Amino acid sequence: MSETTVNAHPDRLTKVSSILVSQARPTDEKSPYFELAKRYNIKVDFRPFIEIQGVSFKDFRKQKINILDHTAIIFTSRNAVDHFFRICKEARIEVPADMKYFCITEQTAIYLQKYIVIRKRKIFSGQKTAADLLELIKKHKSEKFLFPCSDKRRNDIPEFMGTNDLHLTEAVMYETVSSDLSDLEDVYYDILAFFSPSGIKSLFDNFPDFQQNKTRIAAFGPTTAKAVTDAGLILDIQAPLPNAPSMSGALELYIKKVNGL
Repeated sequence: MSETTVNAHPDRLTKVSSILVSQARPTDEKSPYFELAKRYNIKVDFRPFIEIQGVSFKDFRKQKINILDHTAIIFTSRNAVDHFFRICKEARIEVPADMKYFCITEQTAIYLQKYIVIRKRKIFSGQKTAADLLELIKKHKSEKFLFPCSDKRRNDIPEFMGTNDLHLTEAVMYETVSSDLSDLEDVYYDILAFFSPSGIKSLFDNFPDFQQNKTRIAAFGPTTAKAVTDAGLILDIQAPLPNAPSMSGALELYIKKVNGL
């Protein structure tokens, strides 16, 4: 059995000619997905299965959170940045100049310049993961942290803050909702590639009677893989793995196997 093939039944190992990636089309023309399409002469399409919608200011107020009671903000995405400053604008709140910002990556930190003059602010950034960021947060135990987040978020930051007795207020400022995919009702792909449980939910929100048949399902990450099997679907391709750290890499290994290349 291939390391990237979870279900290797011969009936499912058929040639791949089309893939739907449940994310937005990459802006980088050197994306490995474009290389994949060119190298193996297959069709690779992109379509986000989920969308981000801001929580209304009225609904935010129901959470009874006073932003100015906090001395530091934790940002784990650009969406969090956008919706934090949107809520501040709607609440007519001027964020103090001495507010500290803890960003999951340097790219997220740089994105702050859309709203503030970053060279005059106290900004801390991790390298890539929440674990990097949490090491920084541990050095600032006296801060009162506000965590702008989605209604669907990972548990690592809240659990870490609780374990280390750090002050954290979660503020739901945006929501993950299913996209309208009705135009895909009669469109067939050999592989559907998913990156979150929300993508699987969107599939069934749009197509409650979806039958997998010979469509292969690819999943990135253990929570997505679990969502696939929990939904009664067959998981054919899983990433990341040691020999395929990315979804595009896992797809390529699978295509090499089934297309006889």
